[in-house]
Amino acid sequence: MTNQSVWMHIGAGSFHRAHQAWYLHKLREQGDESWGIALGNIRNDAVPLLNQLAAQNGEYVLETVTPEGERDYETITSVRKILPWDSEISALVEQGANPQTRVIGFTVTEAGYYLTPEFTLDLNQADVKADLGGDIRTIYGALSRILTQRVAHGGAPVTLLNCDNLRHNGERFREGFLAFLAAKGDTALAHWVRTQTTSPNTMVDRITPRPTPDVAERVQAATGKQDSAAVMAESFIQWVIEDDFIAGRPALEKVGVELVESVLPWEEAKIRILNATHAAIAWAGTLIGLNYIDDSTRHPAIYQLAHDYVTQDVIPSLSPSPLDLAEYRDVVLARFSNPYIKDTNQRVGADGLSKIPGMVTPTLQECYQRGAQPTATAMIPALFFLFMQRWANDDLPYAYQDGALQADALRKQFASADPLKSFLSDSALFAELANDKAFHALVTRRVESLQQWLKQPELAAV
Repeated sequence: MTNQSVWMHIGAGSFHRAHQAWYLHKLREQGDESWGIALGNIRNDAVPLLNQLAAQNGEYVLETVTPEGERDYETITSVRKILPWDSEISALVEQGANPQTRVIGFTVTEAGYYLTPEFTLDLNQADVKADLGGDIRTIYGALSRILTQRVAHGGAPVTLLNCDNLRHNGERFREGFLAFLAAKGDTALAHWVRTQTTSPNTMVDRITPRPTPDVAERVQAATGKQDSAAVMAESFIQWVIEDDFIAGRPALEKVGVELVESVLPWEEAKIRILNATHAAIAWAGTLIGLNYIDDSTRHPAIYQLAHDYVTQDVIPSLSPSPLDLAEYRDVVLARFSNPYIKDTNQRVGADGLSKIPGMVTPTLQECYQRGAQPTATAMIPALFFLFMQRWANDDLPYAYQDGALQADALRKQFASADPLKSFLSDSALFAELANDKAFHALVTRRVESLQQWLKQPELAAV
């Protein structure tokens, strides 16, 4: 990657390779080869994938599919360097210290930021404590090590770019990172971060399921390539970024990225209309024995539940907006109904303990603030309660994954005399509504109506 600006990305999963890497690939297709990606991972779970990509010189096939079932295949060429994993993340540190690295991007789950309900860094989390002691379990510990080396090599400025679904992601990450450095006592690096880095807020969107073996089979049939690193996604794609890069950036506007002053209207619409609805559909579908998002979305009662939530509560909360929110709702539900994606309820339903406070509680709060009863939105915590009750009873059809899950404490909560009251009284989920009797009564009624629906879901509306 000589004479090239480097976008170092932390997080080698499917989403980065179907989204950011695709945009940089499109730039290369236009003849702009001035940027390339160096790809690595903090943890060792991506080692087989990184090894496979290294054997393929970073190239892999992306399969996309439209709601009509039209499939397209592209060989992505923007990953120019694979950074092998070791316990000291030495390849990431070396690449991150290189002044040619002008952007450090990362893809982290909501729980992976270790934030409290007030969105401050939770210094009591075991992984955060470990990293304060010199480990590398979190994005904060990793970047602390990488940027310390960068400063030692001259300290060229660099943009730190979130590529994930955390609301206000650039701001929240930056506050968390500076709090981590303060707790570590590293005032020199904290000063450097404040003056020599920027952290633009971003909004990313492309449904990207975990690849199944049939993806590689279709890729081989269509292209003749044997590619066990192949990835698939829907045809829809969107990326909105605040144009605040401190050390230059790729010409992303030439390939359809929206560079804006504030990402807020896009971010709020996406988190509340797409992400919250997605999770609700996954929980509802699981409760009636469905495995896939498309099947769940096409179930009339679940579709209506999702449509009502957006129409009755979210659109009034986000209006006025530069987006056509009703049109966005309809596009989102059509995307979820795509029968060719086969995204699983297990993947989408994960991390609910972070999704409820981040994606659902704000709409509940705003409804009450404007004097409205959030009847439609209250369905979502009711669904999640029944979903987690099944988890506590070992009655889910799959393993539930949640970075914020403290299993023993939650099982004890669901074994209590009144688990619903205990659930609704959790301020980490519902902020000040945890003490609101009207909110408790509303969700209790929603739970009761869902329990009636679950007795004959094929016949009745919720």
